Amino acid sequence: MRYLILAAAVALPAPAVAGSFTPPEGCTTFMTVQARQCRVSNHYKCSADTLGDQWRADFDQQGPFFLSRINAEAEWVESYDLGQTAVRQTLDPNPSDPASFTELLSTGTDTFAFGLTRDNGEQTRVNGFDTLTGRSVTIDGVTLAETQFEFTETDQSGAVLRQSRGNEYIHPEMRLFFSGPSEWRGPDGDFLPMDGSPVKFLFPGDPGFAATEPLFDCDPLMTRATPSQKDSSHDHL
Repeated sequence: MRYLILAAAVALPAPAVAGSFTPPEGCTTFMTVQARQCRVSNHYKCSADTLGDQWRADFDQQGPFFLSRINAEAEWVESYDLGQTAVRQTLDPNPSDPASFTELLSTGTDTFAFGLTRDNGEQTRVNGFDTLTGRSVTIDGVTLAETQFEFTETDQSGAVLRQSRGNEYIHPEMRLFFSGPSEWRGPDGDFLPMDGSPVKFLFPGDPGFAATEPLFDCDPLMTRATPSQKDSSHDHL
């Protein structure tokens, strides 16, 4: 199934030829999110997957650049960086402290510690937390709960590869995280501000549903960044 999904994502038309997202056979798109930082995401579910699994396909001005699957606890089960060579990343079995959407909702805080493996041989370690701030926001008619988060990703020797902190939003019923204003630790060690917050939520029947062309914060001269540069929040691990 994952290879069919990857092939379908890579084959989608680039936004230069504005297209409509079509998920793989057996899958259904349920929401499109137009976000800041020139990103549009199509969320879909597949009947062959474990109950609670959800996929997200991200597009920028040049086409699809990131594909990910989470489970019912919003764990990062697998993802694909869709560069010139697609790189698959998977969650290592038996994490020492698995991410838990249920724990976040029930206690207000969830810590996590787990390993990730890429099919190019790279192995990393992620540690961090999510906590509810008690505040809520309404964006395009959708009410979201705000979180504060922080995570650090290190290599096998403990060297920091990525670090991010800031705020995100969750939808308890959808069991999804959405990006918010945050900071990403750059190569020089300074934290750089970023904000990939959602702007419009589109559902079946809405104009613009299943769009593959991002609408907000797009620059005609913008060049593609890596996923970690485009969105530092942990929904992009």
